[in-house]
Amino acid sequence: MIIPQPLHSGDTIAIVSPSSKILPEYIDGAIARLESWGYRIVIGAHAYGNHGNFAGTPEERLYDLRMALHDPEVKAILCARGGYGAVHLLDDITPQEIRDNAKWIIGFSDISALHAAWVNAGVASLHAPMCKHLTLEPDSQASTCYLRAILSGTMPQYQVEAHPFNRNGVAHARVVGGNMAVLCGLLRTPYDIFQENTILFIEDVGERTYKVERMLYNLELAGVLPRLAGLIVGQFTDYKEDPGMCATMYEMIAARVARYNYPVAFGFPVGHVTDNHPIIEGAEATLSVTSQGTILRF
Repeated sequence: MIIPQPLHSGDTIAIVSPSSKILPEYIDGAIARLESWGYRIVIGAHAYGNHGNFAGTPEERLYDLRMALHDPEVKAILCARGGYGAVHLLDDITPQEIRDNAKWIIGFSDISALHAAWVNAGVASLHAPMCKHLTLEPDSQASTCYLRAILSGTMPQYQVEAHPFNRNGVAHARVVGGNMAVLCGLLRTPYDIFQENTILFIEDVGERTYKVERMLYNLELAGVLPRLAGLIVGQFTDYKEDPGMCATMYEMIAARVARYNYPVAFGFPVGHVTDNHPIIEGAEATLSVTSQGTILRF
């Protein structure tokens, strides 16, 4: 796995919008924040675009992503926001060009599709906050600090409080994951990231409990859940508990993996929340779950 090179003061970050359109002020705010860190910023030609729900046509969004990927001056690519639309671009970005131009791609939510492309091409990527977060949150906010540190080459170690649904244990493996709905839509495609002996992290937004359970059954019946090295359960947000399911969201997830022996960490700060700690997709890490809490060390 190729780990992109650290960035230095004066290096260039490109901001592109490969998925949904975004409020212009969020791009402007991210520019100001990243410039305050010492980086130069270039903006994709269609980053501010508006084409229905999207920032541009598939061709326009692909053009911006390709330009940023192939520009040797660009050392990292920040995706403006998620939403929907990154899947439109997958077949037009080849694994070879990702490897030949290895650089961080940064984002989460719908950007999980691009993380899947990067990891399957053999290049680590950065599941991390995007423009809205960089605009609204202060420099001192924890996830912001971690993002800045990783870009400069400092690998993180996260400590999380114990959770009653945790299962203790230690795993050392590659970390992959992201938004469940996006990634389950790529199952059994060339962009499938559900591989055995990995530490999988999952999160989602606006998905009802039965839909998440259906995705977990899909992974179980496909042989994914039994072969994991570890599981990190992030934040599931903006949904209503369904009494008819006879279990809460997190009770249901715990039940689905109860038969396995690997460590499971609940309550991890990753997802559609302010505390959305960056995770280095494809990198080796150690997950340690004890009665005192969880440690994830890259």
